[in-house]
Amino acid sequence: MAEGAVGPRLYCCFKCRNLVSCHDDIVSKTFRANNGRAILFSHAMNIILGPKEDRRLITGLHTIADVYCSDCGELLGWKYWKAYEESQKYKEGKIVLENFKIVKENW
Repeated sequence: MAEGAVGPRLYCCFKCRNLVSCHDDIVSKTFRANNGRAILFSHAMNIILGPKEDRRLITGLHTIADVYCSDCGELLGWKYWKAYEESQKYKEGKIVLENFKIVKENW
């Protein structure tokens, strides 16, 4: 890599710096969570999924599972398993990570 070039932009757990997602996997930066802004990713890594449950979110009823860091166990967001409203189906299989729970790093 040339001097001054920026490597891939990666997202890590704010607590232990475990890699959890890449900039290229961002679907949307306009998501809202209970504690503020969040990012919708198409893929995440080094995570553990909690049990599936139906939860009523801002956009309606969804089946989701909480997402935890695989290293430190910190709750980072959730994964959409099922959306009950047709307009929300695009979220299925995607992961929301809350902004204040992740840090962006350039490697």
